[in-house]
Amino acid sequence: MKLILLGAPGAGKGTQAEIICEKLNIPTISTGAILRQAMKDGTEMGLKAKAFIEAGDLVPDEVIIGIVNERLAADDCKNGFILDGVPRTIAQAEAIDAMGIKIDMALNIVVKDETIIERVSGRRVCSCGASYHIKYKPSEVEGVCDKCGQPLTIRKDDEPQTVLDRLTTYHKLTQPLEDYYRAKGLLVEIDGEQSVEKTTELVLKALGV
Repeated sequence: MKLILLGAPGAGKGTQAEIICEKLNIPTISTGAILRQAMKDGTEMGLKAKAFIEAGDLVPDEVIIGIVNERLAADDCKNGFILDGVPRTIAQAEAIDAMGIKIDMALNIVVKDETIIERVSGRRVCSCGASYHIKYKPSEVEGVCDKCGQPLTIRKDDEPQTVLDRLTTYHKLTQPLEDYYRAKGLLVEIDGEQSVEKTTELVLKALGV
């Protein structure tokens, strides 16, 4: 099974990817992780990416897709894979098609912006590594870690304005992929407003697992 996971930041793609990986025994190809690995390994595309990053520039599509292609050639991808975080744009999707990478399904986890803002901006973390949510997993004493008693903080990525900015970028650049894969008959939409368990149930049903 060769899958693409779509959905706004905070929609729960990472959680579902882990579960699908386990069920189908296929790897998740996360752009950030393979980019770092390619740079560390000094692959041809990794070195190109490093040059752009060190110059403070965005890594261009052809380098990102080149790194993805290098990763998909590995043995553990023979039975399939999950692409998470790529493609981000129509241009990247077209580049994936042009490389002959065949996709079986584009799973789109649909969650309203208001729900994402509530989910993400409610996260709280501690320097000891513990994580909480003011609504779904509150600490016993508000703003204080249950494990070590240190004050809880909100990560910059989780601040409401940062979340809004990321959502705006997503709607502009990535959401058009829904129509792209719908036109190919590959898009399957999953209601991600449910609990994690219910969303997983819907995902596995869509995959026929």
